[in-house]
Amino acid sequence: MFKELFLKHTKETLGNSIELSRFLDILKQLIRTPSVVGAEHPFFLVLKRELDEMGIHTTLYEGVLVAEGNDPEAGMISAHIDRHGLVCTGPNEFQYAAFTAHNRGDLTGDSVAEKTYKDIIERFIHQRVQAYNPWSGAYLGLGEINNAYLCDRRDNLLFNVQGLEHLDAGTPVAFVDTLTYEEGHLSAQLDNVLSAAIILFLYERGYQGKAFFTASEEVGKSWRFLLEWFRGRDIHTDELLVLDTSPFPDRATADAQHIVLRNKDANAAFSSPLTSKITALCDTLNITYGYKDLFIETMNEKLLAEGKVPYSLGSTEMGRLVNASKGNIQGTTFQLPTTGYHTTHETVSVSAVIDAIKVLETLYIK
Repeated sequence: MFKELFLKHTKETLGNSIELSRFLDILKQLIRTPSVVGAEHPFFLVLKRELDEMGIHTTLYEGVLVAEGNDPEAGMISAHIDRHGLVCTGPNEFQYAAFTAHNRGDLTGDSVAEKTYKDIIERFIHQRVQAYNPWSGAYLGLGEINNAYLCDRRDNLLFNVQGLEHLDAGTPVAFVDTLTYEEGHLSAQLDNVLSAAIILFLYERGYQGKAFFTASEEVGKSWRFLLEWFRGRDIHTDELLVLDTSPFPDRATADAQHIVLRNKDANAAFSSPLTSKITALCDTLNITYGYKDLFIETMNEKLLAEGKVPYSLGSTEMGRLVNASKGNIQGTTFQLPTTGYHTTHETVSVSAVIDAIKVLETLYIK
């Protein structure tokens, strides 16, 4: 019934321009594969198998899976594949995986993402979770969160979990997740499995360029793995496209655009011909788009006028790469607007997903 409702929506709103049944199958499969930040290896293996079966050459390095089609110069796309979850840190003790050892992504606590997260702690109550082996992905048990709170002494989120008392320290614990559809929107823990599914779908549709699937973005490390790969081959570029989701405070604000771009983040300004190419395509295809940095700056003007603390522009994988490479690696971000950030109910409009695939197919598939 889920697929029938989804495909009925796509047909009614967009005709038969894109067949998304296969995309839906890919997304549902990936969502069910755990990939807690710091324990992404089982997810890498699933991606590698899927790509190998398509005839795409893959190489797994520390922190990054590199895929190359028959024409590696046809494009360069990246997406992080880690998701938020818990980690067992002692007997019946569970902490938020991304915050262990104070390893926050932005380090400042003032980004839109971090402030949004502090408002949604209660959403994890009664959330089912599953433990798994960090290398094989083997299932190790099912539990349920019955409390979540911010521990000021450890500056981390702590969780009470029933049913996983047997786990050893270091075991990753993922949120049990399934894809749902309601009134033109998809919901799940979409950040950033949605982008990984889009890239796999593009390869099935004929994309033959490069793709990078990176680990540990949620703790601000993924850019290091990419930088190592580029430097090891003495490759410079200004056309790296980083796919991700982008959080907005409510559905109306999110739906104001289908594609979210950036001119810059807190680390660096972006300078890439991809930006003008994408905006031109969006204009041609009548697809709405916006710039996240401009959205935050406009919001900050209102906050400052009210005497409130402004938001950070946020840190992205792209911005960190630009800064660390001194501009030798450039590109831009390509994001889908969502609500319910960093929960298993992160939501995106189906129309935005379809429009994103349209733009990417037009850009990269001849």
